Amino acid sequence: MSITANRLYRDSFNFLRNELFTIVLLTLFAALTTVMINYSLLPTQEQLNILETTKNQIDAHNIGIKQIISQMSPEQQMAILKISACEIFSILLGHVLLIGGMLSIMIEISNNRPVRFLKTLSIFLPVLPKLFLLVFICTLLIQFGLAAFIVPGIMIALSVSFSPIILINEKVGIFSAINRSSKMAFTHSRLIIPAMLLWGSSKLLLLLFLSINQINISSHNTMILIFNAVNYFLLAFLLVYLFRLYMLLRA
Repeated sequence: MSITANRLYRDSFNFLRNELFTIVLLTLFAALTTVMINYSLLPTQEQLNILETTKNQIDAHNIGIKQIISQMSPEQQMAILKISACEIFSILLGHVLLIGGMLSIMIEISNNRPVRFLKTLSIFLPVLPKLFLLVFICTLLIQFGLAAFIVPGIMIALSVSFSPIILINEKVGIFSAINRSSKMAFTHSRLIIPAMLLWGSSKLLLLLFLSINQINISSHNTMILIFNAVNYFLLAFLLVYLFRLYMLLRA
C-alpha cells in the first residue's frame, strides 16, 4: 500500500485525538518552562528600557539595528546581548522539551506501552543534552539559510526534519542523525514539504492574530504563554506526522 499525504494526515489527527490530554499537558509544560525561564532571567528595568529605546529608534528613523548598536556603549550592547541570549535559550529549551516529550510518547505507544506524563519526561531526560545540541545546530543552519535566501532555509529544514526522530529512536550521533535524515527526507520531500509549509503558515497566522489582538492581553508573559502553547501544539502535530511517515518508511 502506497504512502499518501491523506493517510498521514488522518493517522496524525487520530493520534492527537486519542492522546489529546497527554499532549496538551506536554505543550503547557513546555510553554510554562519557556515563560518561567524568561521570568527568572528577566533583565533589569534599565536593560528593558534600552531595548525599548532601540526599538523606538528603529521605528522612528527607519535605520538599521547595526547602526544603532554600533553607537551604544559597551554596557548597553551587553544588555542587548543578554536579553537576546535569554530569549534564544528559553525558546530552544521549550522546543527541546516538546520534541523530546512527543517522541517519547510516540515511541512508547509504538512499543505498546502505556503512556504516563511523568514517565514520559523521565524517558528523554538522559538524551536531553544531545537533543538540545542537535536542535541548536539545526536551528542555526536553518536561520543562516533563511537569512541568505528563503529557499536554502527551507531545504535545510527539510533535510533535518527526521533528525530528532532518528537521534532518539535509533540512538545514533548528532551528525549521523542529520546525514540519515537528509537522505530520507529528500527522497520523500513531496510528503514532507506540504506539511512543513502548513505548519509554517499556521504559525504566521497565529503571530498575526496575536499582534492584532495584543491590546486585549494585559500581561506580556500571558501573551508569550498563549503563543508558545498553541505553537507547540502545532509543532506536536507536525512531529506526529513525521514520526508516522518515518515508521511507515521503516516498515
